[in-house]
Amino acid sequence: MRIVDLSRELYHRTPAHPSHPPVVITVWNDHDEKKEAGGVQFSSKAMSLAMSDHAGTHIDAPCHFNDAPDAASIDEIPLENFYTGGLCLDLSHAPLRHEITVDEMEAALAATGEEIKPRDTVLLHMGVNARLWGSPAYQHDFPGLHVDSVHWLADKGILQFGVEAISPAPEGGPNFKAHLACGERNITHIECMWNLEALIRQGRFTFAGFPLKIRGGTASPIRAVAIFED
Repeated sequence: MRIVDLSRELYHRTPAHPSHPPVVITVWNDHDEKKEAGGVQFSSKAMSLAMSDHAGTHIDAPCHFNDAPDAASIDEIPLENFYTGGLCLDLSHAPLRHEITVDEMEAALAATGEEIKPRDTVLLHMGVNARLWGSPAYQHDFPGLHVDSVHWLADKGILQFGVEAISPAPEGGPNFKAHLACGERNITHIECMWNLEALIRQGRFTFAGFPLKIRGGTASPIRAVAIFED
């Protein structure tokens, strides 16, 4: 078995979507503080974390983009939805700020020699991290899906798709359209993924990315991985 980590590292002030609070990680207590209890001397270390439920590599819940009273929060989604078949499409040639079309999606799928199956997780490598990570442009210049491509994925019966960027479509109107289409079609998406280039030309895999059990959560950080069987 080979496991490929697809998750971004979380650290103090990890780049986040500008509409969400920053990741703040501080030391709560440290080994410099010596303690004694029951005649035993010891020290312990713990960190304090404050962040959005959309921090780091995370998956959105339907209630994030669907205002219906019965839209599911992250703790209400069946766990089997986060352990699925997976496939990664290579769209790294997409220009910055470009809305990827259905024709481009179909060409990328054909290049894999595979098919998208019902209940799959489809990951979309757009070269965002390689081109933009570490610069202010990371929050603004990423490519993403045209809303028609979101519907194309939903027509395939997927559960979710994943991108490296902070949003599934270019910022502004295209992003809001993509989010609303996910709500309309009862699918969701993963944002801020890492290392998707390791999946290109590797064929199908098992995807796993379990969320935290956040009551009423609109999203959750996940440890996303691709699992290849020997």
